[in-house]
Amino acid sequence: MAEIVLTLGVPHTPLLWKALQEPVPSDLAGVAANFSRFRSLLAAERPDVLVVVGSDHLRSIMTSNMPAFLIGKATEMRGTLPSEQRAFGLPASIVPGHRDLAAHLLGGHQLPASFDFSFSDEPWLDHSFMIPLLYLTPELDIPIVPIHTNTNAPPIPLATRFRALGSYLREAIAAWPGPERVAVIGTGHLSFELGGPRQFSGRSLDPDFDELVLDCLEQGDGGRLVEVATYERMLAAGNLTFQFLNFITCLSASGETAAASVEAIPSRFGNEPFIAWSGGR
Repeated sequence: MAEIVLTLGVPHTPLLWKALQEPVPSDLAGVAANFSRFRSLLAAERPDVLVVVGSDHLRSIMTSNMPAFLIGKATEMRGTLPSEQRAFGLPASIVPGHRDLAAHLLGGHQLPASFDFSFSDEPWLDHSFMIPLLYLTPELDIPIVPIHTNTNAPPIPLATRFRALGSYLREAIAAWPGPERVAVIGTGHLSFELGGPRQFSGRSLDPDFDELVLDCLEQGDGGRLVEVATYERMLAAGNLTFQFLNFITCLSASGETAAASVEAIPSRFGNEPFIAWSGGR
């Protein structure tokens, strides 16, 4: 039986890749330190596979075909698109996949009753996946199952769906007959704006929203978190705040236990979240 040994929530701001080059700027020292700390947490748990829940930025999910949740099902996946190589300096990469576990999560020959997943046998991994992987597993030697979520193009799935996704992953991983140690990694933002007058303000765009979200994660209060995560409330906090929904999936995958570590690190790009749960038990 597989088990979830660690659940992490981390940022995926693509501009971090160039900004965190040595010498690390003083306003980003806390971000660099937390990535290093989480890398150590992950290494200590020796996971055999990573299930990574990230927001797709119209790369594998497109307006011509817009599912709510897409699972990457491949033995190898291309990391970083050419446009992101040019814009952010991210390296072209090949990431190993765990095709068998991906197929299991998809339901085998039948979709699970609770989810109508889409899937891709040739997924691209954009910065939502590659920023966490490059900092947490820089050798890119641990197979992954990517779960691409639609948090960018309305209609966006309800917060209850992200909560249900976490519960489903927890149950499906436990039902996997292999002995794999699994780490679940969710990526996203807190209050965040891109392309508007509030972007990269160097502060929290909505301190009340961020404080409430972090408190819910720290307390393991999925019910209250879902109540606050309405479309209107998230949009008011910033036009990309929806990507925080991936952290609801993390909380649910952890069994809605209190997080062992919750931090929002101020940076030039806004508050960068780092959340850790000690396991799925």
